[in-house]
Amino acid sequence: MWNRETMPYGDLLYLLDDDPEQSIPLPTPDEQKAMSAEEVPETLPILALRNTVLYPGVVLPITIGRDASLKLVRDAFAGDRLIGVVAQRDSEVENPTPDDLYRVGTVASILKLIKMPDGSKSIVIQGRRRFEIEEYIQTEPYFVAKVRPLDDSIEGVDEVELQARVRSIKELAVQIVNLSPNLPSEAAYAIQNIESPSFLIYFIASNLPIDVAAKQQLLEARSILEQADLLMQHLSRELQVLQLSQEIRSRVKSDVDRQQREYLLRQQLKAIQEELGEADEMAEIEELRKRAEEKPLPEHARKAVLKEIERLSRMNPASPDYAVTRNYIDWILELPWLEYSEDHLDLQEAQRILDEDHYGLEQVKKRILEYLAVLKLKGDMKAPILCFVGPPGVGKTSLGKSIARALGRKFVRVSLGGVRDEAEIRGHRRTYVGALPGRIIQGIKKAGTSNPVFMLDEIDKLGADFRGDPASALLEVLDPEQNYAFSDHYLELDYDLSRVLFIATANYLDLIPAPLRDRMEIIEISGYTQDEKLQIAKRYLVPRQVEQHGLKPEQFSITDEALREIIDGYTRESGVRQLERTIASVVRGVAKKIAMGEIESAHVDVGDLKEYLGARKYFSEVAERTEEPGVATGLAWTPVGGDILFIEASAARGNGRLILTGQLGDVMKESAQLAYFYVKAHAEELGIPLDAFRYWDVHVHVPAGAVPKDGPSAGVALLTALASLFTQRRVRHTVAMTGEITLRGLVLPVGGIKEKVLAAKRAGIQTVLLPEKNQKDIEEIKPESLEGLEIVYVRRVHEVLERALEPEPVRDPNEVYRVPEAERAPVPANGASSGTVVAE
Repeated sequence: MWNRETMPYGDLLYLLDDDPEQSIPLPTPDEQKAMSAEEVPETLPILALRNTVLYPGVVLPITIGRDASLKLVRDAFAGDRLIGVVAQRDSEVENPTPDDLYRVGTVASILKLIKMPDGSKSIVIQGRRRFEIEEYIQTEPYFVAKVRPLDDSIEGVDEVELQARVRSIKELAVQIVNLSPNLPSEAAYAIQNIESPSFLIYFIASNLPIDVAAKQQLLEARSILEQADLLMQHLSRELQVLQLSQEIRSRVKSDVDRQQREYLLRQQLKAIQEELGEADEMAEIEELRKRAEEKPLPEHARKAVLKEIERLSRMNPASPDYAVTRNYIDWILELPWLEYSEDHLDLQEAQRILDEDHYGLEQVKKRILEYLAVLKLKGDMKAPILCFVGPPGVGKTSLGKSIARALGRKFVRVSLGGVRDEAEIRGHRRTYVGALPGRIIQGIKKAGTSNPVFMLDEIDKLGADFRGDPASALLEVLDPEQNYAFSDHYLELDYDLSRVLFIATANYLDLIPAPLRDRMEIIEISGYTQDEKLQIAKRYLVPRQVEQHGLKPEQFSITDEALREIIDGYTRESGVRQLERTIASVVRGVAKKIAMGEIESAHVDVGDLKEYLGARKYFSEVAERTEEPGVATGLAWTPVGGDILFIEASAARGNGRLILTGQLGDVMKESAQLAYFYVKAHAEELGIPLDAFRYWDVHVHVPAGAVPKDGPSAGVALLTALASLFTQRRVRHTVAMTGEITLRGLVLPVGGIKEKVLAAKRAGIQTVLLPEKNQKDIEEIKPESLEGLEIVYVRRVHEVLERALEPEPVRDPNEVYRVPEAERAPVPANGASSGTVVAE
């Protein structure tokens, strides 16, 4: 009996039951031709098929499940036994509508109706001819459609092309039969005996494991050549899949056989080598044991490594743990546990190296020389934990290399920017696949000594997520009281880091967690002055760029005036990175001319800069911005250096509101309110009419609105801008200021003085008003950097206004803020509207 479950490709046998006389032979070309010429009724009952497509000439057994389909089959079997078979688009739809069915199907004749033991009905049908549905004329109790036949004739087709395709299809199909473990070998014989080209295509397509959409596409193809091409595509893909599957099976079997064979051979080899005493593994283990005994190791590390070597000797080399243990032993033996480089304790030589590599930075050089001096006197001491904080481009990272050179130590740099995994610091435990020690131990191994200069770059850019907090893991590393016994998760052994000179760098101190910041000695590196930049450019940047661009020193020179023009007009920064890039642009321009043979050498002056760099980028706009009353020039500190800050105030008719804009923080808003109420409280002595506060709204804006701003240091500038607006006295455009104010009119000290003063000088400011208690900060700046800049120290607000405001008003404030009697509204008893703050 034909069984599709035990023989998936049972259509090859075409048996309806065990009786050979009832078997259906493969159709001949003439029979196939007769099928394609059969008359098709104008209307046909439509049977929907799930998960398959019926082709002309193909016999297909179907189990009937739907009530409508059962009634259709009964009616057709009692009549002419002809039905239309159409595939469903979605097999999950239980009760399909006409829209759920394809438009092209196959006329089928019901060969046999079988009642199954479980009470269900099955039919055996054979496809006859293709048709296309024109319209449905009945939907109940089953579908009936008006159809038109499709031409299945092969007349007019190039016989040579068709035969070539038939031969290719048979070859591909036979290869698939031979490779597929589920197909009987008789299938290849049956395929070779099919004479009809169209039936060959339909027969193979019906048995291919492709989806319904692909089978339907082949059924709908308009010509037999197109059907053949589609079938060959599917056959080629199936053949590739089978070949790859066979290759994978062979490879897996080969790997398993090889592993079994290797295991047996290794066991035999091990027994032989033990008998002969020539085992390679034993020799390797003895070599490891010898290394462990000869290498200088702390006692706890020696015990641990010898224990692991003994464990390794009892382990099967084919075991995965063998490689893990061997790797762990290698790490212990390769680390420089008790190996230290000798320090150069010549202070004069160290001073020379530091001065040679970096200009300025006196505070850093002083601290390093102090460490060397104590080390020379005491002979042994714990290394300090330093943290260089400053804007980008001031030389924090390169300082580490200079310090290592001055000390005669190895230098290791680890970038912590973006590190978010605690395991990056402490390492992974050995239970993880691919486990490694953390970056600290890896850096020590790379250095080859236990007292290198270890730079932790960008420590303020550490992150934290579900994998832990790297900053917390650094607490042990950067604590001299703990790091003598640093424990890495991979090693699980204490490692002495107390003699490592750790140097951290950061742009912004506030981003470093307080416990971590407390463990480090903070050394702030301020931005460079114009003179310092000039010296750095002459000593380091220009010679380096000349060498990097392939020029000889005699082929390029640049005047001091040109360098000053580059510093003032083409760069605005605290460091020298952009300055070096700009100098590189000039050198490239000269190199291009020399390479093209236009010149042999160049001496660049101020007038030549436009040719290489274009027009000047930066100009002093202070005078232009402070032409009108109500605009003051403040000074601000940013993580990348100092900058000037314009504060604008304007008035409009209203009811005494104070409007603040420019993305101001809470502290800056409070400073604006303080300034507003101070001016209001001293309106009489300043000559301001009270109508200015009752009937006028004041809008204070700090430009660059996309940049958040906060802090109390703008209080003096805010008050000066408001006083200028209400008194109609312009702020002197050569004056800039900074300082916190109080309601009593005191000016309190603020931070970032050096950066602010240098920014004022870069902007062309001539006078800077500073709180009196900030005088100590000015003393740290070189006098030549303050040349041409007047520093005025103030204690109270009236001193600021006296120095900042011009003596004569532009307009009479009584006229500007005069309000006619008819427009005067009564002031609320509680004064609620006056001074209301609106932040936008």
